[in-house]
Amino acid sequence: MADKRDIKGLYRDELAKLCEPAYRADQILQWVYEKQADSFAAMTNLPAPVREKLSADFELNAVQSVHTRHATDTTEKFLFELRDHALIETVLIPATPGLTSQSDRHTVCVSTQVGCAYGCRFCASGLDGVRRNLTAAEIVDQVLQVQKITGERVSNLVFMGMGEPLANYENVLRSLRILNAPWALGIGARKITVSTVGLAPRIRQLADEPMQIRLAISLHGATDAVRSQIMPVSKKHPLTELLEACDYYVNTRHRMLTFEYILIENVNDMLDQAYKLASLARQLHAKVNLIPYNPVEGLPWKRPDRERCKMFQHTLKTAGVTATLRTEKGTDIAAACGQLRLQREKSPASKLPITGSDLAGDGDF
Repeated sequence: MADKRDIKGLYRDELAKLCEPAYRADQILQWVYEKQADSFAAMTNLPAPVREKLSADFELNAVQSVHTRHATDTTEKFLFELRDHALIETVLIPATPGLTSQSDRHTVCVSTQVGCAYGCRFCASGLDGVRRNLTAAEIVDQVLQVQKITGERVSNLVFMGMGEPLANYENVLRSLRILNAPWALGIGARKITVSTVGLAPRIRQLADEPMQIRLAISLHGATDAVRSQIMPVSKKHPLTELLEACDYYVNTRHRMLTFEYILIENVNDMLDQAYKLASLARQLHAKVNLIPYNPVEGLPWKRPDRERCKMFQHTLKTAGVTATLRTEKGTDIAAACGQLRLQREKSPASKLPITGSDLAGDGDF
């Protein structure tokens, strides 16, 4: 028997072609995205034969929650298991009081691959390499499962979890279109950010897409010399090539670019990097999001003290660059990408079912 299709990876018109009559598609989609049904059997306004055929032909849930951690700042981290027993992570980030007027904003950070092939040396996601791309349904279902578990409506999305989104281009674009569609979750394109380590050809390709999504570049170094110490991708796509692709994106989409810059002690937090970063940001009219490093067990990197981070930010602002210094979230629940997955896989009890939540201690925010 052929593999079942994931219903959460289908566009509305694709589903309609498989339904008889076609209006059944809208009924099914309402159950999937609005009512968040757990099974096809729960779709009670569909005739029993239709529900039976759906169960025979389609899969409904692409991910299953196996563990949740709650941070003291109300950040929540979810460990999801896929059907092949691979593990991925998803994070729910609430609005920070005082930093935004949208107190009801809930941002979900989704994963796009099992692991990562790009081996950024400060990141837990790529420590064991990449296993495979996620399907569009597996990306979409992360958001739906977070909504179902928390009861909170997701308003913003960031594709900044495990994996490199632009290395899984087709599935990421399909999931973006589904998550944005009014018949699904209807999350506004301008409230969706896709992050990349700097795959220049894909940045150009994304620039030609019609969706008004936001783009963030994981820069983490203002020169090739510094960037190559921690990001092997810089050897394949050096800054000159990356910046040319960014310039194409900005001029094609007419959208402001964001440089994500993780501050790592004695690696990229020196003021000469701040001056060079300011020059790059002005050149592209980009804003900078500074992120104090979230320590990863087993890696040597450290977070600079808060005053050093503020000085780096002040240098950028003095140079005329919009620069935010992120309040660290989820430090007490290992919220940096890949940490919870690694802990589960390396634990002697990793084969045992783990459910419920850990209430961690205070973090150093």
